[in-house]
Amino acid sequence: MTTAEERVVQHVLDNPARAALLGPHSHLAVHRGQVVRYRPDVAGFVTMPAEPGPRDWQDLAALVGPGARVALSAITAPPPPGWEIVADMAGVQLTGEQIPTAPEVEAVRLHDGDVPDMLDLVARTQPGPFLPRTIEMGRYLGIRRNGRLVAMAGERLRLSGWTEVSAVCTDPAYRGQGLASRLVLAVAAGIVDRGDTPFLHARAGNTTAIRLYETLGFRLRRRTRFVAVRVPVDGQSGGIVGFG
Repeated sequence: MTTAEERVVQHVLDNPARAALLGPHSHLAVHRGQVVRYRPDVAGFVTMPAEPGPRDWQDLAALVGPGARVALSAITAPPPPGWEIVADMAGVQLTGEQIPTAPEVEAVRLHDGDVPDMLDLVARTQPGPFLPRTIEMGRYLGIRRNGRLVAMAGERLRLSGWTEVSAVCTDPAYRGQGLASRLVLAVAAGIVDRGDTPFLHARAGNTTAIRLYETLGFRLRRRTRFVAVRVPVDGQSGGIVGFG
């Protein structure tokens, strides 16, 4: 937390991507002024001060480039004129202070050599964004059947005292076997063993996933929004010409 705006944030989970980028994931961060993002091939999160000013929007435009689509984290103010909101989706944040974590004997640790299989599974199941270097954000576990990766889950945002469970997905042909539940608990076990508390995010409309997480012991902490904007292509950012 480095700005006056950030000092009013009441809990580190109110802006977890920023807390991660300014903390345990600082080695994956790219900065311009008060705007911080993950390296483009790691994750799409871009974070700004809680109450961004014109200079922050200019820095954002310079950091990602004209016409880029940007997933903003924990922004409550609307973007300046000329910026297009291209996605605005209701979401939930759940925390797992009391979940019964458990190792999974069938799970294997996934490494760089597994990334092509992980990307293929993500393409078939659409759990959310997963990029070629997302695996560098934390520990990922998978289950293989006949050599094929059929389920996985892992760690995404990591901040002081908390780690996010993410990329939970199962091949449609293997659903109904409890693989996702087992992997979530196994990933959470590693998080707890490290001294952190697991948390996760889900789309508010994904009631099946939310019910699963609640069955495992996760509890709703807050409702949030997933917002993406498109940078103006003409270099106009809140009335400031150019990208600085």
